[in-house]
Amino acid sequence: MTEPSRIAIVTGAARGIGAAIAERLARDGCDIAVMDLNATACADTVATVRALGRRAEAIAVDVADEASVHVAVRDCEIALGSPAVLVNNAGVLREKTLAKMTLDDWQIVQDVNLRGPFLMCRAVQASMRAAGHGRIVNLASIAALGAHGQANYAAAKAGLIGLTKTIALEMGRYGVTANVVAPGFVVTPMTVAVAERLGVDFETMVADVVRDIPAGRPGLPEDIANAVAFFADTRSGFVSGQVLFVAGGPRG
Repeated sequence: MTEPSRIAIVTGAARGIGAAIAERLARDGCDIAVMDLNATACADTVATVRALGRRAEAIAVDVADEASVHVAVRDCEIALGSPAVLVNNAGVLREKTLAKMTLDDWQIVQDVNLRGPFLMCRAVQASMRAAGHGRIVNLASIAALGAHGQANYAAAKAGLIGLTKTIALEMGRYGVTANVVAPGFVVTPMTVAVAERLGVDFETMVADVVRDIPAGRPGLPEDIANAVAFFADTRSGFVSGQVLFVAGGPRG
């Protein structure tokens, strides 16, 4: 049997969790299409992957735009080959209570966090089916269970879980798995930005959150990357349609 391609697409890979995922998959032997809204911003991640002896290509993509997704996946295929792994990590936050949330606040979060993974999954499914192998890992959140001030984000992440389970049902016969990693609180540039928008000291916010985490610490990007690596592994072919909460304690 021919060894399956070990080419991975990671969206939102310029920094934070996405960069950690790209590095971990490179350590596991994958070449990486490092995708983000701005290809230039991917330079550090690309350098990290290449330093590990793997190929890497920075590719700009607006995951919410159908044409952009088509071009980005085509560019991956030209530069590296057909992807065997897709990690949908790109995401945005717009925190407001329901009373203050605008339709624009709602829509941009749906577009990036739910429409984007749908478009990316649809774009790679044909080549994965043809290869008889594929690993799709979608990044949701504990917010899918409900989160104050995040009706838009919670709805998108809950929808992503439903999308993933459906893909697992439809694609399993082709050797393609689809799973969800749902992080809890993780120290990233995004969570730092949340504190800034709320006018809260970040260290104070972390201390408040950690009081409710049984593990007694916040998550790190590497914690999420390790979970993604399990689902992305060629040996994980009998694990599909699952949601793994990486939150320092039981969830779900």
